[in-house]
Amino acid sequence: MAVQTNNILIKNIYYMLCYAFKNLESVVRVNSGAENFDNIQDLFSVILYRGISNQLKRGLTKEYEEKRERLSTVLGKININETIKTNTLSKKKLVLEYDENCENSYFNKVLKTTCLLLLNKGDIKPENRKLLKKILIYFDCIEEINLKHVLWSKISYHRNNITYKMLINICYLVVKGLLMTTDRGELVLNKYLDDRQMHSLYEKFVLEYYKCHYPELQPKRIDIDWNIEGDKTGIELLPNMQTDITLTGKNKTLIIDTKFYSHSLSLYYDKASYLSNNLYQIFTYVKNKDIENTGNVEGMLLYAKTEDEILTEENTFNMSGNNISIKILDLNQEWEFIKAKLDNIITQTF
Repeated sequence: MAVQTNNILIKNIYYMLCYAFKNLESVVRVNSGAENFDNIQDLFSVILYRGISNQLKRGLTKEYEEKRERLSTVLGKININETIKTNTLSKKKLVLEYDENCENSYFNKVLKTTCLLLLNKGDIKPENRKLLKKILIYFDCIEEINLKHVLWSKISYHRNNITYKMLINICYLVVKGLLMTTDRGELVLNKYLDDRQMHSLYEKFVLEYYKCHYPELQPKRIDIDWNIEGDKTGIELLPNMQTDITLTGKNKTLIIDTKFYSHSLSLYYDKASYLSNNLYQIFTYVKNKDIENTGNVEGMLLYAKTEDEILTEENTFNMSGNNISIKILDLNQEWEFIKAKLDNIITQTF
């Protein structure tokens, strides 16, 4: 099920993206009240415009591309077979093959094609449409690419192209999160991200927020070993336990499991309850991490507030000696309150 996004949430997605992809100068630079975005497509168009504008100041990344031309001066390698076959020698030329370092790189092809997709299929404000068209003037010599064939997971970054990371991830969200095919086979862009895309972004945002502001707590994902006593035969068949976020203080550890659903409660005969699988999971993580039963390991389910009006109460339960909390982060409020909520979790726990 997809989550509709109102204007405040769309602006907050911008900040979440900045944290998730470590583009934090944008968080400081952009005034959250300065702009309104009609939908997620509109937001992405502005992010791409700003990001590409900054990239143009640094210079577009280049790649070596194989060229084949008929030239009168020797450059690169002579293709003898083609030279003879095309009778190029009669015109005092040779068929030459050489590598040229040009801006027609894979990254730039993805950027250009995604911008064109937003222009052709997106519901974008006229002023933002103008901005995208303006930036595409610098991509005249860059070819388009079939976005369906992009191997996103195999794209790698190094110090010469790391500035493209957020831009390429925005392209990924546009293509994988918004691009849809109608029953008639037409390509359209959705106006919202689905639960899966939003959950991934939400999880990464919270982790990077704590990495940025609370590095002393060593925020990271960790693997937890099963606390099996005695014979460990078959332990390799047990599922892997990897936390979303683990914060480690001097005398306390907090394991956070982030959750983003359209509905965060289950109903049974009109009685609302927390989703049982989520509680079982965080309880299992905590008890297997706290192998000495010290009670110094706490767990937290950090729900993003979406459509549930019922899910407004926060609770903390002591389960077998360890505190398990349910907290709610309302993404439909101004950014300063979201920051305050995340900061309060730290001050209240550590």
